[in-house]
Amino acid sequence: MGIPEKIKQIEEEMARTQVNKATERHLGVLKARLAKLRREQEEAASRGGGSSEGYSVKKSGDATVVLIGLPSVGKSTILNRVTNASSKVGAYDFTTLKVVPGVMEYRGARIQILDLPGIIAGASQGKGLGRRVLAVARAADLILFVLDVFQPGGRSILERELREIGIRPDERPPDVVIEKTPVGGVSVIAQRPLKRIRRDTVRDILGVYGVHNARVMLREDIGDEQLIDVLLGNRVYAPTMTVLNKIDMVDAAELRRIREGLLGYVLPISAEADVNMDEFREQVYNKLRFIRVYMRPKGGETDYEEPLIVRSGSTVGDVCDTLHKGLRGEFKYALVWGKSVRFGGQKVGLAHGLMDEDVLTFVTKQ
Repeated sequence: MGIPEKIKQIEEEMARTQVNKATERHLGVLKARLAKLRREQEEAASRGGGSSEGYSVKKSGDATVVLIGLPSVGKSTILNRVTNASSKVGAYDFTTLKVVPGVMEYRGARIQILDLPGIIAGASQGKGLGRRVLAVARAADLILFVLDVFQPGGRSILERELREIGIRPDERPPDVVIEKTPVGGVSVIAQRPLKRIRRDTVRDILGVYGVHNARVMLREDIGDEQLIDVLLGNRVYAPTMTVLNKIDMVDAAELRRIREGLLGYVLPISAEADVNMDEFREQVYNKLRFIRVYMRPKGGETDYEEPLIVRSGSTVGDVCDTLHKGLRGEFKYALVWGKSVRFGGQKVGLAHGLMDEDVLTFVTKQ
């Protein structure tokens, strides 16, 4: 029996199994086996090669944002409005047949925005333009869902397709540590009460992946799918933002009704009529969690005109890497003025975390 047949067999067994306390352990094992088979299927497909023309885009700028949506929701119009790109626009499905890049410049940051071809249900399994399109989103710093006022429920479809290829929208990696040991079986240590998974389920799932001796530290209450994600080790955890496009085509009452039916915050825009596009730029910038670092050469003046744009949480070492690959080797110490230090001109090392509008001077070895 081949991998596709095994996958179908497990899916059918899961579909006919009722979900309750008595079956949760069995379902957890089935999910683990299914995920393992799908990974084997993907690895076999990648070894087989295949054309990826039009879907390999070199990352540039300070961050990368992908526009993802159903066909004809206005992604290309958004890209053309906020960047220097010229993506083909048309009132019919699949106008964009390859990934089209553009750069949005805002508050000193250069943000690469990628217009992806429209996604349809089943794309993760190869339908439409399929997995090649979705795979581009794995390298994004922000996934931007584009909804249409006439198809406002599209996000659930898009999220499902992203999850099928290993992207976890608006989630963070589970706080789980698995240390393999030579003997002793699987020891499960929970720092929080476990309500979503049982210890024997943890052992069974590890067994599917050939882990029979290990120390498992669960620092939070997780479900079986999160444990499987940890074992697979190839999941991508990405922040998202959602916009509702074409709002100029409905009246205020209809727009209010549509927005009330959507979960979470959704920014209403019209890329065609240039409605709320300044707010769009601001929210994208904020979602990317940028900070500005001003460089001051030793003995010189601070350059406040062109700040270095880095991500929140960046260290002095990260700035070294951004400026020059060899700078770490020449680094002696840095001087910092700003909110991240106790006093101006404080001497810090590579591990020092920077904050917005810090001023930074590098001192190198003589």
